[in-house]
Amino acid sequence: MAGVHGLAAAGLVVLLLAAVAPAFAVDYTVGDTSGWSSGVDYVTWAKSKTFSVGDSLVFQYSMMHTVAEVSSADYSACSASNSIQSYSDQNTKIALTKPGTRYFICGTSGHCSGGMKLAVTVSAAAATTPTPTASSSPPSTATPATPSSDPGMDTPSSTPDATTTPTTTTTKSTGSTGGASGSEARSVMGLLVGAVGLAMMG
Repeated sequence: MAGVHGLAAAGLVVLLLAAVAPAFAVDYTVGDTSGWSSGVDYVTWAKSKTFSVGDSLVFQYSMMHTVAEVSSADYSACSASNSIQSYSDQNTKIALTKPGTRYFICGTSGHCSGGMKLAVTVSAAAATTPTPTASSSPPSTATPATPSSDPGMDTPSSTPDATTTPTTTTTKSTGSTGGASGSEARSVMGLLVGAVGLAMMG
């Protein structure tokens, strides 16, 4: 019987890991509500974002426009003749799969020189691990709390020490159209911890 519980818990762990893995990916709608169109300052738009491996760019545009991924030289020259990839489906989602700079222009004549060009620098996946930071406050006494019976709840097991306040290092923007919220990710992690506990008991 213990083997069945262990197998079930292992299966649950695999499913939960699959659910948690994309929880921090962000879909960025290029140009936000303006989309991919003339008259948008894409240099400023990109500067206000931090792009990481696993994120996606979503280009939404009319049939007057296209999206062409190009080299750095073709980006500077506004040339789509040697594009790496071209799209014209009016709703293009491009996955950012590796670190580096990616270049996009509108292939319609005159649009790139009019400002329809975007360069994004993609960094390695953002860290989301809490890191302690020093505080000048005196240490406080840890007080145990009653643990919740729901493994997905945010009930702390003790009051944190004031000398080390956990902070989450994440560089994602708000306004995401994809991924799980923080509470959803914590709920999934709670279930994952519970499944591991079941597996260890069996």
